[in-house]
Amino acid sequence: MALEDAKAQVDLAFTRDDLKGLAFENAFGGATSFLRRRYTKDLRGADLAITGVPFDQAVTHRPGARFGPRAIREASTLQAFDPPHGWGTSPLEGMAIADAGDLAFDYAKVADFPAALTAHIRGILAQGPGTIALGGDHFITLPILRAYAERFGPVALIQFDAHSDLWPDDDLTRIDHGTMAYKAVKTGLIDPAHSIQIGIRTHCDDYLGVDHIQARAVHERGVASVVAQIRDRVGDRPCYISFDIDALDPAHAPGTGTPVWGGLASWQAAAILRDLAGINMVGGDVVEVSPPYDAGGITAIAGAHVALELICLYGWARGKG
Repeated sequence: MALEDAKAQVDLAFTRDDLKGLAFENAFGGATSFLRRRYTKDLRGADLAITGVPFDQAVTHRPGARFGPRAIREASTLQAFDPPHGWGTSPLEGMAIADAGDLAFDYAKVADFPAALTAHIRGILAQGPGTIALGGDHFITLPILRAYAERFGPVALIQFDAHSDLWPDDDLTRIDHGTMAYKAVKTGLIDPAHSIQIGIRTHCDDYLGVDHIQARAVHERGVASVVAQIRDRVGDRPCYISFDIDALDPAHAPGTGTPVWGGLASWQAAAILRDLAGINMVGGDVVEVSPPYDAGGITAIAGAHVALELICLYGWARGKG
């Protein structure tokens, strides 16, 4: 690309006129919007909005996921130059994608956070686009699902995770990332008969009707078998994909609050997500990236790649790859 062209495209996070298109500017400079998309709260005409949720006050062990959205955005700048490998499509050119910035909330009023996040997502959906949220701990999925259930009814949940998040807890005022899925089932936000968890490798007494695939089963059965089971479970129902980065083995994603050995390799996660092309995905998130526990930034890189795969899936569902 000519130098003059490069100068004309400086800081696309602010100067981009079109919500579509690849980004040709230095990955090491400029504002770190996700994939160099334009920062904007005006989502008219957008197909998809990226939004950050820097909340980690529901963790049971190590905090730090509040810094996840910023780290994932920074890591994503390396992926903005070219169409994603292996898809045969270019979602950044085929879809109008905006970075709607982060949810603003009062960190000292934790009890107000869930309603604030639901309202935030509801407001984005009302403008037309779907959402990919960058977390944040896994509690954020629950308020997001409330907004999605308002629009679509109970959705099918595809959850990549080391933990089921199905710990019993009928106190809806408690804010705990380990009870997210339990409350989503009990309050009718997801349809357990069409929901599935992948990568589980911690104890769960009762899956409440949600199907699950242990991490060891992924290793032993292979990608094709896992994808077939997910497709059979979800069918053509509107589905929400939540990817807890601790679904990956700590060797591939050390920067997370509750790492568990024996998890998925990056290539397995990439292959499963890619082979789910065509499912009726309506939204998703990437959660539990905790940069303080990963000096090399490889967890944020993994999170950025997952988020781009979710964008591709969303585009495929709408014929806008």
